[in-house]
Amino acid sequence: MMRDPRRLVPPAAILSFAAALALFWPGIAEYDSVLQYGQALNGRYDDWHPPVMARLWSVLIAILGPGTGPMLILQLGGYVIGLALIAAALLRHGRPQAALAIAAIGWWPPFLGWQGVVLKDAQAIAALVAAVGIVVAYRLSGRTVPWPARAIVAAILLYALLARANMVFAIAPLLAGLAVTGPIRRLAIVVTVVAATLVLSPAINHRLLGAMPSGVEKTQPFYDLAGIAARTDGSATGFTAAEGRALVAHRCVTPFFWDRLGDAPGCGPATVRMWRRPAGALYGQLVMAAVSHPLAFAAHRLAHLNSTDRWWVPFRWPGAAPPGGSEPNDLGLAEPRGMATEWERLAGWLAETPAGWPIAWITVAAIAIVAGWRIAGPAAVIARALLASALALEASFAVVSIASDLRYHLWPMVATALALVLLGRTPWRGRWRWRIVLLAVLAGVIAIGGIARIVLPPPPQSYADWMA
Repeated sequence: MMRDPRRLVPPAAILSFAAALALFWPGIAEYDSVLQYGQALNGRYDDWHPPVMARLWSVLIAILGPGTGPMLILQLGGYVIGLALIAAALLRHGRPQAALAIAAIGWWPPFLGWQGVVLKDAQAIAALVAAVGIVVAYRLSGRTVPWPARAIVAAILLYALLARANMVFAIAPLLAGLAVTGPIRRLAIVVTVVAATLVLSPAINHRLLGAMPSGVEKTQPFYDLAGIAARTDGSATGFTAAEGRALVAHRCVTPFFWDRLGDAPGCGPATVRMWRRPAGALYGQLVMAAVSHPLAFAAHRLAHLNSTDRWWVPFRWPGAAPPGGSEPNDLGLAEPRGMATEWERLAGWLAETPAGWPIAWITVAAIAIVAGWRIAGPAAVIARALLASALALEASFAVVSIASDLRYHLWPMVATALALVLLGRTPWRGRWRWRIVLLAVLAGVIAIGGIARIVLPPPPQSYADWMA
């Protein structure tokens, strides 16, 4: 008699976890992570990067020892457990091919490659995958999620919220799609979660977690005001006409990221006065500037949205590949050797293909959520919640984003992939119109992006070159 395939999931998950851990051990420390590790060691925290991660890191250091290893165990563990729970639920549902597809998603090099990097984005994604896995384990079998499991999911989602500030735009619609039915109730949950996060996060970071204010909340309005000032005479932006001319002369505003405003030579004198203003004043100024110069504001935001969605951009647009090694540091953080470097090189190569373009995933998610809108069943409900989460986070980048790294789009990509597996063939079976729409629109998106990568000049490849 054939062995029950569901019994293979636990050993397969353990083997997968061990293999991933061995591949990336002790973990890759990116620049942001080195700063957070330093805070975990010295006990002095600020809110430029999530203090909840640094605080948790300090606890794990005390229990498991120093280095990136403890955090790598945590994030790979959450990632693998969540995917294993989804795969097991699909096997119970009689869908072995779908379960194999979940395993393939987990080992897709760009996804797993970033999970080998100890980073706030990877932490948040692992938490979300784990939370979704718990929900799927119950809901796909037609069972209600019990309160103890709900409490665990809530704690995991709270960590994801605090670990990545903009993740609220993904978590709120995910919760709404999973918890209630009806557009009004779902909208109420989204509004409540977003509002509560905006109001309570500063208090949690500063009072509960003891982080000092760093001014990170200024970066968004500062970037947008500078973008408007560089496209106008500077009126209503708070920048003087001379400062606006300096922003243009020194190329302080770029669609790729905000960093030149603070670090590029010549930009400091043009920005230092505005940076001294409080965040509330900058946001108020931004409202005035956007109303006074709506076209300039739209042009600035659309240029950045195109950059971060990686559509009309040159070949090898930076920030896609996971780092192949740790940031140089004097804190004792090591890096993996051998196969990990080759894996990250493969991940970087695949990220240059359409499968690594956020715009392609957005296209698929938008068509899939419409095609699967009326499909019944728990798998379809969860899939729509995942697609709504992916699209909502992507939509937020139109107004809340200051950098173009691919890692910011990893959750929408993972969520879309999981949703497609959960939906299966049902949205497309016998519905040739939807297949044609998906293929035609996706082909058009890819064709435009492909032309851009042929005709546009190559971009700078190093941070130093971007700052020069």
